[in-house]
Amino acid sequence: MNTNLNTLEFILKNYKNFNSRATKDATIAYWRHTEKGGKMFWAMGGAMSSAQMGITIAPAIRAGLISGMSVTGANLEESLFRLVAHNSYKDFPDYRYFTKEDDTKILEDRMRRVTDTSIPEDEAFRVVEKVIVPTWKKATEDKTRKFWHEYFYDLIKGIEKDKHEGKAEECWLLAAAENNIPIVVPGYEDSTFGNIFASYVKNNECSANIVKSGIEYMGAFYDQYQELSKGEGVGFFQIGGGISGDFPICVVPSLKYDMQIDNVKPWAYFCQISDSTTSYGSYSGATPNEKITWDKLTKETPMFVIESDATIVSPLMLTALLECKNNPAEANKLIEKYTA
Repeated sequence: MNTNLNTLEFILKNYKNFNSRATKDATIAYWRHTEKGGKMFWAMGGAMSSAQMGITIAPAIRAGLISGMSVTGANLEESLFRLVAHNSYKDFPDYRYFTKEDDTKILEDRMRRVTDTSIPEDEAFRVVEKVIVPTWKKATEDKTRKFWHEYFYDLIKGIEKDKHEGKAEECWLLAAAENNIPIVVPGYEDSTFGNIFASYVKNNECSANIVKSGIEYMGAFYDQYQELSKGEGVGFFQIGGGISGDFPICVVPSLKYDMQIDNVKPWAYFCQISDSTTSYGSYSGATPNEKITWDKLTKETPMFVIESDATIVSPLMLTALLECKNNPAEANKLIEKYTA
């Protein structure tokens, strides 16, 4: 086995059928697209930041394998929490067997459980609140406006290294901020800090106008998409369902039909990792073919659906892709060897 391409070779050698085949094929197509200079846009739902997906997402951003993102407000803030409060998180591997009393005890301990781990309220929420609220108040006084993620970009870049509890190289939000990749955060109100912000607005301590709206996010994304799709185009890699995926993928038909712009490129690749069962009328569980009817994808678009746990599949794919990026000639030889 090539010691520099262990994960890639493992996937190529072992992943032959079912979801493993979809994983292999999606990885190869992702590499082929980015190898030619194409970009990849990620949509991330769920609780991936709490699940420490930044371990592989952050280096992928720095390597140019991820060029833009759409994330929930929860994923945005939880990447920051992992950086500043990592040592205070608690894990609960036996969560499946918890009683209501067990979860009540977690509440009383001022922890907020996310499946098998938990976010510490005092070390995460309240520490960050002390830092970000003054920036909201200043923006209110100055009557300035920013997108939701821009407040977090500014905050995370300003945190002193001695305040890091998590590893900076594993924080995807820090990598995104340092590389200034475009981000959209649709429905940011549905997050812990969305709620905190709402309370300050309700108490007339901050103005709701200091945060640009979701409509403005789409308006900015019109331009960002057209820039990202130059050359070989931009692909769409989606984890989970919901608004983080639904919102950005609509940019293509909106540019064509609403903005009436000619020569809009379709998404150049599509892959979704989800354990959602395909069902009628379900967007998150729908097959990619349905998106053809909405003019988001075309019959020529490489399409993949991996019905599995993203915390297992995504790190494997990104590790293999980072190996390809670091050693493209050998990676191509291996791909040819196992796919010939």
